[in-house]
Amino acid sequence: MVGAALDAADAGRLVRQSLADPMIAAALRSAVAVDVVAAGKAAGPMLHTFAADAGVSLRRVIGVAPEPSSIDLRASVSPWAVAPTWHRAAHPIPDESSVAAARIVMDLAAATAEGDLSVLLLSGGASSLMALPADGVTLADKQRTSRLLLEQGVAIRELNTVRKHLSAIKGGQLAAAASGSVLTLTVSDVVGDDLSTIASGPTVPDATTFDMALDVMDQYGGRARYPAPCVARLERGAAGVIPETPKPGDPRLARSTARIIGGRHTAMEGARAAAEALGYSVHVIDAPTIGEARVASGALIAAARAYVASGFSRKPVCIVASGETTVRVTGAGKGGRNQECALAMAGSLETLGGTVVAASVGTDGIDGPTDAAGGVVDSTTLARAAVARIGPPQGYLDDNNAYVFFNELNDLIRIGPTSTNVGDLQVILVGRW
Repeated sequence: MVGAALDAADAGRLVRQSLADPMIAAALRSAVAVDVVAAGKAAGPMLHTFAADAGVSLRRVIGVAPEPSSIDLRASVSPWAVAPTWHRAAHPIPDESSVAAARIVMDLAAATAEGDLSVLLLSGGASSLMALPADGVTLADKQRTSRLLLEQGVAIRELNTVRKHLSAIKGGQLAAAASGSVLTLTVSDVVGDDLSTIASGPTVPDATTFDMALDVMDQYGGRARYPAPCVARLERGAAGVIPETPKPGDPRLARSTARIIGGRHTAMEGARAAAEALGYSVHVIDAPTIGEARVASGALIAAARAYVASGFSRKPVCIVASGETTVRVTGAGKGGRNQECALAMAGSLETLGGTVVAASVGTDGIDGPTDAAGGVVDSTTLARAAVARIGPPQGYLDDNNAYVFFNELNDLIRIGPTSTNVGDLQVILVGRW
């Protein structure tokens, strides 16, 4: 079921489907010249598919991703295009390579003329991969600010509110730098599919403000905890000394169009179809799985219990959910939000009756600073842990050490980077035998 979800959210497939849109095809054909940039965890397949299927000559082709591309873009790019370039940058904390990539992309936008079309293929992770500190802020300042917010479990929307106001490329500023038209095709990893939040919205208007960014800092530790240059910039912006990011109605963004071409619902639909084909009665939870991972796990179990108790079907039951949780790091262990979500479900599986299996998986194949995508628990997890003399799950949760718990039981889900990212997926199976 997880595999079917990943297949449905394949970034190359989503780009191919989008190119069948008459509006997009017409925009490509009418452009004097077309430049394309792909940035994010799915940059490789998105760029490869676009170059192969766009049906027009591409003037410049740039990829920005956390891993080197294994795809030979030259095989799919028109012979009249310049050689494509690939830039490996850092995620989730930006580094000098992220700054270099952002400068190249900004230079490309600034070099466009009226009649040109810049295509941006965006996916999760691009906020970190293209990082251009604003005046008065250093990369080290941005790195520390991002790290502090991530460690406190800040939601992506709040995190990107701060990022946009410490950046020279985010929050619509990339599109504002272009003289031609801009078309953005986005694979969403953000709950709600807010285009201004995904990758910090480099080509769309930004409704957030310097005041809102300061509020995030105040809520998560207070301004004194963050680098002084970052706080000073936000305070100058709030006072009106520094111009705001481009807002809705800004004429500089009038020729910028952005579309969501896939997201968490795409993955859930893939999982649902696979489960039904296997004979399960499927309940898809439309509301996103959000909040603290270990708390969200309780809501998932409660939803599964209610569906099972409803007696809607005598078939085995499959619950499918998705979203993006957070983890407030207080321990010294190793893990990620999906591993914590799965581990927190272990003690409640027996309340569902029958034989139960539950998993939480990051669709990008990477869960926190680990080599796993998530973890799986079942009706035997606690018994197997006791036999292996592994302590109760709560101790591992308290130390943010879910990785070690699952590794000892060989219950980590390791699938490697998937070259897509539509958030997290949860699947709960309840037998009826």
